[in-house]
Amino acid sequence: MNVPQLRSPSEKLGGLVYLPRLIDKVRLHQAGTLPADYHANLGKGFDGRCVNFLQVTYDALAERVQQGGDDAAILAWCFEQGRKPSEEEIEIWNEFLRKRGWNDEATEILLKRKKDAGAEGRADIQTMFDYIDFDEGREPAGKKV
Repeated sequence: MNVPQLRSPSEKLGGLVYLPRLIDKVRLHQAGTLPADYHANLGKGFDGRCVNFLQVTYDALAERVQQGGDDAAILAWCFEQGRKPSEEEIEIWNEFLRKRGWNDEATEILLKRKKDAGAEGRADIQTMFDYIDFDEGREPAGKKV
């Protein structure tokens, strides 16, 4: 489902993948424009992993986003209220999330989603990030059919 103003999970903020997407989801939800299909997982899944990694709560992040400001201000708030990961921690975070669904415990979920979407034959969809991009009408990052 194409959701205007919702970035790819591969986009980065402060070097971190997924955080820009999480901020977008919060903003869209607060504006009443986030599709209902996304509501059940707000603060869970990748959202939950992201806030846990930064050691802030989803509710506190949502409250900070509600106060306004650009992505850089929200990132600074996360680092001040939670923690600022080292470059090595960010690298590990990025690679873990970027490869989620590829030969791990999330693979079964990925295969089911591909099947349900009629994309079983899409060899370019190897990770959850690839699937999200496909599902939202973007070409999976770095992959060609």
